[in-house]
Amino acid sequence: MSDPVVVVGAGFGGLAAAVRLRAMGYPVRVVEATDQPGGRASVFKRDGFSFDAGPTVITAPHLVDDLFRLLGRDPKDYYELLPVDPFYRVKFPDGSHFDYVGEEDRILSQIEGFDKRDVDGYRRLANMSREIFQVGYEQLVAEPFDRFGDMMRIVPQMLKLRSFQSVYSLVSSYIHDERLRQVFTFQPLLVGGNPYDVTSIYLLIHWLERKWGVWFPRGGTTALVHALVQLLEECGVEFQYNSPVERIDIENGRAKAVITADGQRIPCQFVVCNSDPATTYSKLVDPAFRRKHTDASIARGRPSMSLFVGYFGTNRTFPELAHHSILLGPRYKGLLNDIFHKKVLADDFSLYLHAPTRTDPGLAPPGHEGFYVLSPVPNNRSGLDWSTLAEPYFDKILDALDAGPVPGVKQSIVTKFSVDPRYFTEKMRAMDGAAFGLEPTLLQSAWFRFHNRSEDVEGLYFVGASTHPGAGVPGVLNSARVLERVVPRPTEILPVPEKLQRMAAG
Repeated sequence: MSDPVVVVGAGFGGLAAAVRLRAMGYPVRVVEATDQPGGRASVFKRDGFSFDAGPTVITAPHLVDDLFRLLGRDPKDYYELLPVDPFYRVKFPDGSHFDYVGEEDRILSQIEGFDKRDVDGYRRLANMSREIFQVGYEQLVAEPFDRFGDMMRIVPQMLKLRSFQSVYSLVSSYIHDERLRQVFTFQPLLVGGNPYDVTSIYLLIHWLERKWGVWFPRGGTTALVHALVQLLEECGVEFQYNSPVERIDIENGRAKAVITADGQRIPCQFVVCNSDPATTYSKLVDPAFRRKHTDASIARGRPSMSLFVGYFGTNRTFPELAHHSILLGPRYKGLLNDIFHKKVLADDFSLYLHAPTRTDPGLAPPGHEGFYVLSPVPNNRSGLDWSTLAEPYFDKILDALDAGPVPGVKQSIVTKFSVDPRYFTEKMRAMDGAAFGLEPTLLQSAWFRFHNRSEDVEGLYFVGASTHPGAGVPGVLNSARVLERVVPRPTEILPVPEKLQRMAAG
């Protein structure tokens, strides 16, 4: 066979791209900078606890199932998804809470207890969310948006769906109660966006979750990562770890090979980067080949916020907690303004508490519980010094948990550690420590986002959070569907192993 396609990065986007390329008949090699697959979805093992590093939910599970079926496998042979109920428990400073669920009758009964006027408002909001989903997801999520004309053709639909409004603005036109406005607008934060800034097209997340639910893989998100790796290895895909790519070798304007940090040159048919496009262009591609993505152009991009994530295990369980809790602080808009615009570390915070042992006790030793607590923080354009801030910030968060939603947690902790924007810069190689790539504003969506097919270098393609359609597990998995539409068809087919062929035929 000829040279392989090289996929740079083994995150969900890279793994999905490798599956789709292998199903097309390409030989594939995945080159990963770290010592394990998963990217942001890697795993930390500490003192008998298993902590997922990043994504904690799977929505649109058919996108994962499809990857296995493409190669003739039954997904049930590789992983198990467990339903999460409620999807999220949203807790407010006044002591009230809202269980964010999928069934409309359960949603409406809770809304009635907050503000009866909002019962009908929610019905109309849900209808709008469904309409946005039918266009923004079902019609556009796998479109390449290579040309500006592709963007212009959808403008009338977007205007009709009020995409010029922010998520918060659109929700507020239907919902009166401020707490409920927060319930139905926090979702863009899960993909790196400020609800007051991102286009209301991201309201489609609400309908996506209602349509397909929220799931958690038995064994943690890392179990899903390793299921994909197993599938790919069975199909002859090579994995190379501890091999950060330092340069893309370009000849006559075309990507011909990748050069790793130890000097290895890996020739390829073309390159698919699951790495951060801003870093890839500025660090891996010679400026002589960057007519569009110059350093100045990249610097004008608006990165998402970063994250502080504290991981800890306890020697007791807290069965009163939900699997996911959104712990909202005393400020909503003001806090988001501090994070996204002022880029200051506020004295208060809102937190996302993940308690996966609620659903899968096997992630901790018997009688123990594992957690991660996430706080959105400014990206590295803030100039914050996390070498001095990290430890006291984690202590402050634990104090808040102990004094409120998880009393007694501090004295029961047996292991703990944290990551902060330095992790995203140094380990994930994300520019400005942005945890979700480009912020999903209107002018950084679709055609305005990094293109899945490079405009500068022939044979260079992108999947992942900063490309279309965007961040989040469904987003990066769908970016691999877009890839399928822009790469060339192979001129020489590498057959799928016989066993898999038989299964596909059957």
